[in-house]
Amino acid sequence: MNNLELQKHANDVRKGIVTAVYNAKAGHPGGSLSAADIFTYLYFEEMNIDPKNPDQEDRDRFVLSKGHTAPGLYSTLANRGFFPVEDLKTLRHLGSYLQGHPCIHIPGVDMSSGSLGQGVSAAVGMALGGRMGGKNFRVYTLLGDGEIEEGQVWEAAMFAGHRKLDNLCVIVDNNNLQIDGPIDQVCSPYPIDKKFEAFNFHVINVDAHDYDAIRAAFEEARNTKGMPTCIVAHSLKGKGVSFMENSVDWHGKAPNDEEYAVAMADLEKIGAELEKAGEA
Repeated sequence: MNNLELQKHANDVRKGIVTAVYNAKAGHPGGSLSAADIFTYLYFEEMNIDPKNPDQEDRDRFVLSKGHTAPGLYSTLANRGFFPVEDLKTLRHLGSYLQGHPCIHIPGVDMSSGSLGQGVSAAVGMALGGRMGGKNFRVYTLLGDGEIEEGQVWEAAMFAGHRKLDNLCVIVDNNNLQIDGPIDQVCSPYPIDKKFEAFNFHVINVDAHDYDAIRAAFEEARNTKGMPTCIVAHSLKGKGVSFMENSVDWHGKAPNDEEYAVAMADLEKIGAELEKAGEA
């Protein structure tokens, strides 16, 4: 898939994120939008998955460790064909299967998550289980940069590095903002790359919105043997929506009617520009 096609899919994913959170009147748009390009690349190009057979035994696994950004995962799964895009409007509604955090009963979700720090531990267990079972699948997990202030993350990293789990790829969405403000002011985890290297990870720093860089990073991760990989994805919180970009205010709230209209207009404009680029 070429970069333009990926950009179009990512823009649709962002529309789904904004629509889901708006209809729920709650949720976490900022970190969902910052990770949209990573979600898109994983599900539309990188991972061995089949929306028609989501539970196939040898599929690659994904764990959303920063579970509050479920709108990003749900929109990606919907646009990839795991369930109807229209269902995104039911996010957090009474009776909806799309809960506020990922639940394993949702098509395409490999692990329930939500409590920060726990998802990466589950991913490490999946990777070890795959190795012990002689399986060839890979395991991917997405963490927030605020999330890695949790001690459990580093216990999991120590174990993964010690066990040389080269079928594991940890991605840190490094948008530099968490609920209380800039991460370096709240409880700085920097330097992120050096910390993972200290736990025997191969580390790659990448622009989270550059598909050439993203593609090269995941290829390097697949080809790295004898140690797990951490991709530090430097991203922009709220990416794609003008008033949400790099704003901590949009960590965890929904747009009102006027804000929703502006956000969708921003994304429609990006979509039109991508269509024009495709015709050139």
